[in-house]
Amino acid sequence: MPSTTTTAAASSLTTLNLTGSSGASAKDAEDLDMYDEIEIEDMTYDPTLQIYHYPCPCGDRFEISLGSLREGEDVAVCPSCSLMVRVIFDLEDLVDDEEEGSDEEEEEKGKGKEEEEEGKEKEEK
Repeated sequence: MPSTTTTAAASSLTTLNLTGSSGASAKDAEDLDMYDEIEIEDMTYDPTLQIYHYPCPCGDRFEISLGSLREGEDVAVCPSCSLMVRVIFDLEDLVDDEEEGSDEEEEEKGKGKEEEEEGKEKEEK
């Protein structure tokens, strides 16, 4: 049951409602704290740290881990200030661990083949 306090002062009547609920949902309150909404495509992925990041106005950057995104988290935070952004994404937009690893392996194989070809060309000369 909400408590109500009534105070009379200087011919005016003030009523305070002390229920602690403003009628807004937690989701609405959370949205008010968001600095912005960012598409995952606009963020940069760091495969070493497995995080997505985006520049923050304070000079640092918003960060969210790949694991957090896969678990359904969609709020990236800045470690230097209190700003947060909501990340807009679909699960299929996320980088696959297997895909990331195979890309790196293919790049290494490609570099090795180029070096072999350069070595053969030098031997032929």
